[in-house]
Amino acid sequence: MAVDEPQGTETDGDDAVPGGVQSVDRALAILEILGRDGSSGVGEVAEELDIHKSTASRLLSSLLARGMVQQNTNRGKYELGFGILKLASSIPGRLSLVGEARPVLEGLAEEYKETVNLAVLREEYAVNVDQAMGPSTLATYDWLGSLTPLHATSSGKVLLAALGADERGRILKAAKLPQRTAKTIRTRTALEKELLQVVKDGFAQAREEFEMGINSVAVPVRNHLGAVVGAISISGPAFRFDPEKQPGLLEGLKRAGLEISASLGYPDR
Repeated sequence: MAVDEPQGTETDGDDAVPGGVQSVDRALAILEILGRDGSSGVGEVAEELDIHKSTASRLLSSLLARGMVQQNTNRGKYELGFGILKLASSIPGRLSLVGEARPVLEGLAEEYKETVNLAVLREEYAVNVDQAMGPSTLATYDWLGSLTPLHATSSGKVLLAALGADERGRILKAAKLPQRTAKTIRTRTALEKELLQVVKDGFAQAREEFEMGINSVAVPVRNHLGAVVGAISISGPAFRFDPEKQPGLLEGLKRAGLEISASLGYPDR
């Protein structure tokens, strides 16, 4: 049995729409507006959503009661409230970096036909926590679970570049700069110079520095606060794999890093 709408209530057609209830959809749209603009008044919200001011006011009042928005007493405008932070704080611990990254790793391996790894920082090493193998018969080395030196791998360089100077110094003092091949970086000065370039470029490379005959390139993965929590890399035989010469690879890898980061709550800027 249908229930009649109370007399005098502005509905603006709060009926069900594909994907949810219209009033819920509008409330979420308001949160997005406030997140984008910082603050907005009732009239501004109503105009952007093309709804009556009374509807905008009612929705804002509901969000205010839940702590999702708060009112700026100086200007009378609304802004995001602390209730949003309470909700957001429960998200990161429940998101699995490996789970979010897995389909992206598989897509990269299929597209570029090489081995793709996801690495995180563990003490003085980069440890590979997931891997997707390319279809090539040469892309068969299993790096999963491997502890690799930070200074000699592309993932390690990405993780090092994201650290503060003190933390990076502590790690490098403990790890030293062990020589893996004739091309491994040997001095702290040379490493620091390269790490500055990593920050500037948004990616790191290792050309036969960890193992002769293997090249790799990596980009960062960030969490909701923008902190680097991992690195995804593509590696392949040096005779055929040169990231800077393969059309679209660097751009595609960067997009993949942003895609995983976005799934962890990092805003794609």
